[in-house]
Amino acid sequence: MKLAFSTLGVPGMPVADVVRLAAGNGYQGVELRAHPEEPVHPGLTPAERAAVADEFKRGGVEILTVAGYVRVAAGGEDEPVLAELAALVELAHDLGAAYVRVFPGGGDQDPAEADAVAARRLGAAAPYAADMGVRILLETHDSHRAGADVARVVGTVGHGQIGAIWDVMHTWLAGEDPAASHAVLAPHLGYVQVKDIASAEDTTPLPLGAGVLPLKECLDTPAADGWVCWEYEKRWYAGAPGLPELLAAGREHLLRLGAPKQ
Repeated sequence: MKLAFSTLGVPGMPVADVVRLAAGNGYQGVELRAHPEEPVHPGLTPAERAAVADEFKRGGVEILTVAGYVRVAAGGEDEPVLAELAALVELAHDLGAAYVRVFPGGGDQDPAEADAVAARRLGAAAPYAADMGVRILLETHDSHRAGADVARVVGTVGHGQIGAIWDVMHTWLAGEDPAASHAVLAPHLGYVQVKDIASAEDTTPLPLGAGVLPLKECLDTPAADGWVCWEYEKRWYAGAPGLPELLAAGREHLLRLGAPKQ
């Protein structure tokens, strides 16, 4: 198991501090939230991108993912979505990140239509992602909350550069058993995204193990042999405890849950 955390938990933190935080707490990687309010986003110049990549390299920490906000199943024309996707792929390539994260965002569309739109756009983006050496991952989220929903889209695309992120909160909220989520996502899986919450009604982030999400069952799957990323949603919950002071205990908890079974 290789561990990462999302900068959603440390909104606005300078890159050098993020690298020190990861290295100092035993995390091998970071999922970078790519948004204009953050230090890293598609508007960075080539020199700025090189400086970010160098900071991570010197700190011995991988940039796992550029976490974008493209909604590939959203209504409207394809071209703006494809342009935004291309910009994120280029940013990931320049930073040396393996992945770009995207959302479904199908809203209230007919599910079959949302699937078709998402598959068409992801299929169109796949060749460029392949050229750039970046994999685009569709997260279990919003209109496609269950693993079966995301697997349906990614399977339709049928391209190796298009995969999935298993956000365990959303599959749980969809009522999908962890074993079932893993079974449908495994052929497409980039990595697992973990978190913890008090209940379906209260999704305020909690320290790992302090809530109701079935983290042990999720990490009992072969998915735990790869990357596991802690997405602590501090950005949306200002009153939640800070992530930095939770990282060490979170790491130990994940390592215990993902330890080889005797």
